Amino acid sequence: MSVSHAEIAPPSHSAGSRADLETGFPFSAVVGQEQLQLALILCAVHPGIGGVLVRGEKGTAKSTVVRALAQLLPPVVDETGARPARLVELPVGATEDRVVGSLDLERVLRDGEQAFRPGLLAAAHHGVLYVDEVNLLHDHLVDVLLDAAAMGRVHIERDGVSHSHPARFVLVGTMNPEEGELRPQLLDRFGLTVDVVASRDVDTRMAVVRRRLDYEADPAGFAASYAGADRAVADRVLTARDRVARIALDDAELRRIAALCASFDVDGMRADLVVARTATAYAAWRGGDAVTEEDVRVAAELALPHRRRRDPFDEPGITEDQLDDAMRDAAAEVDRADEEQAEDAGPRDNRDDTAPREDSAADDSGSDDGPDGTREQNSAEDDPAGPDPDPDDDPDSSPDGPRGGKSRENRAGTPASTTAAAPRWEVPGVGEGAPGRRSRAETRHGRMVRPSTDTSAGLHLLGTIFAAAPHQHRRGRVDGPLALAAEDLRGAYREGREGNVIVFVVDASGSMAARDRLSAVTGAIVALLRDAYQRRDKVAVITVRGAEAELVLPPTSSVDIAVRRLSGLRTGGKTPLAAGLLKAREVVHRERVRDPRRRPMLVLLTDGRATGGVDPVPRARAAASLLASDAVTAMVVDCERGMVRLGLAADLARDLRAGYVRLAELTGDSVADIVRAGRGAGPGARAA
Repeated sequence: MSVSHAEIAPPSHSAGSRADLETGFPFSAVVGQEQLQLALILCAVHPGIGGVLVRGEKGTAKSTVVRALAQLLPPVVDETGARPARLVELPVGATEDRVVGSLDLERVLRDGEQAFRPGLLAAAHHGVLYVDEVNLLHDHLVDVLLDAAAMGRVHIERDGVSHSHPARFVLVGTMNPEEGELRPQLLDRFGLTVDVVASRDVDTRMAVVRRRLDYEADPAGFAASYAGADRAVADRVLTARDRVARIALDDAELRRIAALCASFDVDGMRADLVVARTATAYAAWRGGDAVTEEDVRVAAELALPHRRRRDPFDEPGITEDQLDDAMRDAAAEVDRADEEQAEDAGPRDNRDDTAPREDSAADDSGSDDGPDGTREQNSAEDDPAGPDPDPDDDPDSSPDGPRGGKSRENRAGTPASTTAAAPRWEVPGVGEGAPGRRSRAETRHGRMVRPSTDTSAGLHLLGTIFAAAPHQHRRGRVDGPLALAAEDLRGAYREGREGNVIVFVVDASGSMAARDRLSAVTGAIVALLRDAYQRRDKVAVITVRGAEAELVLPPTSSVDIAVRRLSGLRTGGKTPLAAGLLKAREVVHRERVRDPRRRPMLVLLTDGRATGGVDPVPRARAAASLLASDAVTAMVVDCERGMVRLGLAADLARDLRAGYVRLAELTGDSVADIVRAGRGAGPGARAA
């Protein structure tokens, strides 16, 4: 079964006539975003680079530049003739069926034939696929986009349909880091990344405003005034596309690329490939015949910064000084290799080269032969980086909890259990499916559980057949295909995982101020925040100290901002614990109205010693009971230490009907046991 791309109608907002495109803001008229423009151009020259991720604050012309790129691409020639390249915008709420395509149910029911309805990836072929706020897109859809961008094809095996079609496009994603980050595995799969910020130069800001006002006053006239400049850029892109395959990349520059990537200690081999492709594209763009050192530097500035991010809370980026040092080291490696090659090419001794060499075993140590003498297959030929790990496949995802065994060391040499491990708990019941990986929820992308009358999450074939079977005699069917009607269609009810909003209440009072305790609490918070990051939760942070509780971070998807806010945590004073719990209740109520699909959780880190106000301990326990009556899932981390323990945090856990864990357990080697025990226990089961 084949589908003609000419038959794919583009979304009405994504493509239009050439006249419509020419009234858009011109690419050449954009001011102050030269690096972003260059990254987009290089991906247009060599789509194999893998697309561009544009990170930056709002109001920096990210979307304007991307939309202007489509009119610079060469026309597409298909069965209907030449047409402009399309800009296809993928909405954040798009389903997998809309993205990759699905069974054409209308034709199945009407004509009785198997047919495939292409999705947005097919519509974007030879054009631009634009995803605004890509960090808010469900991770599995991001995986689909990046796979298609890397392979240039889309393969669909679903609903009894096997289909494949080309999908070569320039993938561009934009995001505001304050609204949450992409996980490092997905960051790595974007070829290039550009951080955009508004210029602080007064003249540049004036030019931006002036051009925007001129465009709004006369869009057609403004576009016409830059038509020549845009046409020159488009012609140059076409010329560079034609010559990119003829650009020479010699061993010296390839060695420079490998040394550069090694010096930044990036994971895998994808970085080397992307830098090589980008340097080749830049050489073609500037009109050269071979890749030079400057081409490699330009490529590294675009391809490496986001790949240095080791921890989810690391800031991506490379400074000029760091890049200068790495380029010097790479140059030294190239010179060393040249010297060795010159020495090897010098006068040889009188040794008979045909005689067997005693050190042949050592010389063969670098071969690809396996231990049994057979040659091993190099799995890095197509994509050296290999498949990315899916957080949904992590050990916590199994019903029995994480696998046993010793903790692996992290890159800093610290046992992983003390830096990244945190108990994973979840909200009871089944939620509505806010994107994430924590609690059970009805989703469009999880495992199929049973048939449903809602077909939006895909067709349940067996359910449809069983619904139609009792009506076959009444419909006059004797033999042949099943007689189907619209009312027989059954969709798939799917269960997956959702993200939650986690409200952290942190006791920062004087009783928590001891240096060792504060360090342990900070480590625990980071571990919990890392878990929230991996599960795609929103987080809020409330601190309790002095006379009141303070909401230091309203609910946000940017978990790394929470880490930065807590890095300078101040302690001291009394413990108005009741005020902190009431503030948390207020935040929970507000979020239930603002984001009703995302169910709340509470994490309280305290020793339980409430000291602020009249009757502080009874008031704190009363506030905890109020939260319990609101059915807020909670976890209490008991920070009490010392020979004498009052057990007040355990009392609060009982009042909250919450899970309970001691601070030492949270960061110790027994964390895996806690996760397994906590998964099967209800709220408050560990509070005794």
